[in-house]
Amino acid sequence: MVHAVVAVIKPHRLEDVKEALKGIGVSGLTVTEVKGFGRQGGHTETYRGAEYEVDLIPKVRVECLCASPDADKVIDTIAGAARTGTIGDGKLWAYPVDRVVRVRTGERDVEAL
Repeated sequence: MVHAVVAVIKPHRLEDVKEALKGIGVSGLTVTEVKGFGRQGGHTETYRGAEYEVDLIPKVRVECLCASPDADKVIDTIAGAARTGTIGDGKLWAYPVDRVVRVRTGERDVEAL
């Protein structure tokens, strides 16, 4: 069985997360620049003397696939590498994946990782 692990983190923590995942043998991931808000809400900025509200904060979404027994290890690794201890550090979640196919070789499921 395969799990997808998804994390939404602060952009400046991405390199640390990538290195930590490489360190535990994760061989690939997908990164997307996203925007969102949670408990931290937004903030105000000033541009040419005018204040304006920034509702959606820039974040990075990191997704990777792993064998189901490794999902907790991947989650703990991402959480540790992404944590700054301040509000807005992000969220992690995992869900089972029904099928995985490597397009190039046709390998399926865990062999496709």
